[in-house]
Formats: sequence, C-alpha cells, structure tokens
Amino acid sequence: MKWNKFTLKTRSEVEDIVISTLAEAGVEGVEIEDKVPLTESDKQQMFVDILPEGPADDGIAYLNFYVEEDADKEALLANVREALEELRQFVDIGEGTITESQTEDKDWINNWKQYFHQFYVDDILIIPSWEEVKAEDAEKMIIHIDPGTAFGTGMHETTQLCMRQLKKYVTPETELLDVGTGSGILSIVALKLGAKHAVGTDLDPCAISATKENLEVNEIPEGGMDVLIGNIIDDKAVQDQVGYEKYDIVAANILADVLVPLTPVICHQLKTGGIYITSGIIDDKEETVVEAVKAAGLEVVEVTHQGEWVSVTARKTAPCA
Repeated sequence: MKWNKFTLKTRSEVEDIVISTLAEAGVEGVEIEDKVPLTESDKQQMFVDILPEGPADDGIAYLNFYVEEDADKEALLANVREALEELRQFVDIGEGTITESQTEDKDWINNWKQYFHQFYVDDILIIPSWEEVKAEDAEKMIIHIDPGTAFGTGMHETTQLCMRQLKKYVTPETELLDVGTGSGILSIVALKLGAKHAVGTDLDPCAISATKENLEVNEIPEGGMDVLIGNIIDDKAVQDQVGYEKYDIVAANILADVLVPLTPVICHQLKTGGIYITSGIIDDKEETVVEAVKAAGLEVVEVTHQGEWVSVTARKTAPCA
C-alpha cells in the first residue's frame, strides 16, 4: 500500500509539543528527523559503543506523518493547520510549513520499539510491556510502560528529573496534578510511591488509552487516577474540572515556552504549601522559567540539572494574586 507522506518543518526544541498537537488534530503517529545529538542514555539503549559524529544541531526538526492513500487527507490537513495556528499563540514553532510526497507501506508505529529496553532511574526499574522482569529485579519498584502513541517512556532526562523530585515530596496524602501526562508515567511513579490520587491533563487524546493501559498493567486500583483532555492554560472548563486549591503537588514536564503561561494558572490549582515540579527546560531557558515561577508568587525551592536539561521545583507559600 502507498501512503501520503507529509513533512512539517518546525523547531527541534518544541518538537514534543508540536507532535502532541498533531495527535490532537488526528495524526496517529509521527517520525522525527533532527540533528539533536544522542544522549549517553540513548547510546546505551542502542547498544552501540562508538557512533560517528553527526552534523551540528541546526535547531530544525522535520516531523513526518502518514495518511492512507484513500483517506480524506484534505480534512486532516485542515485540522492540522488550524491546530498549529492555535499553538502559535503560545509557542514559537518556527516555519511550520507542510510538504507532501508518497511512500511505500511501513510499520512506523512499531519500529521504535527496537530501541526501548528496560533501564533504571536510580532504584526504579522502568520496563516496556513487551519485556519480562528478571528474577533478581522482582522485589524492586517496577514501572511497566507502553507509551503507545502518547509520550513518556522515562528515558528522557526531563522525565527522570521529575521522578527524582516526586521521590522527595510524595506522601500517602498526596493529591497530584500531572499536566501533560502523556503515558501517565509520572502519575504512576507517584502512585507507586504511595500518593493518594492523581489527575492528568493532556492535549493528546491518545493519552487516555495509553494511561489507562499503563495503570492497569501497573495494578493501580480503579479510581487511582483520572485523565482529562484539554488545554488547562486557557480552557476554563478544564480548569474548573481539575479544581482549585486542591493539589499537594503539580508536575509539569513540558517546555519552557509552555511553562511560562502555565505557571500563573497552576498557582490556583495548588494548595498553599503545595509543591510545583517543572521540567522540559533546556538549560538556556532556566532563568526564564525561574522568573515566571517567581512572578506567579511561588518560592523557588530547588533547581536540578541532568545533561542539558533543568527541573525547577517551587512551593506555594501564600494564596495566588
């Protein structure tokens, strides 16, 4: 079978949020072509000792998505373009042009699985659903994850930074709000650590099915987590459904450009004394997020780093303005 191939030109720094927006518009899967260097963790997962030096990162990403030849591609493209224009209000997506070509059939939804294998984040074992737990790991904290077409395997530094902060602050009474929940991995980690309940929000409808499957395989009791689809930044209905002044921890592993408008909103969801854990912040955006956190009236508690990525943790010390 032949497929219509569409290639969207954007900025590599925002490729995650752009992919999530594509999913919201009806795109079922995306290939990424960029020049972002592999991290040490990436190299380890590929089981390659020496890799040739690639070209310098030019900040550009090409996102490929595929539509069956007989599908209504014009309707999908109209949805995509409308969603991208809405996203531009919050995020600099770069050029944003879309080109079209044709390609032969390929299993692009499942090919990535060859690179995802079990690994540790400190003392937590992250294992894909298609691998077996080794006998020597049976007594460890184990998180089973199959992201499907949602985000969140735990391999990325930003997710690991958030996981370490959750280990510090989760208690048996914790009510968690997980903004941009993706596969639900951060909420599942928090619930495994003993949190009372979690609510996740995401722009991607795939997050609901991915999270529900991951909750089930991790044996999280029914009702342990709720997932809502929508943009909490500017959708009052989502804000109302999430609720106000009720969360002990809010985690947001997104991007600096989204965290800036998100933070003053999230302040109203946090209890006084609550903890705000952010990541998805490239190192040269650290000060931007720190200033946004302070401007929202939150107190910066800790800034942690892993590779080129940053996590900013803050506390709500007084009611929001």
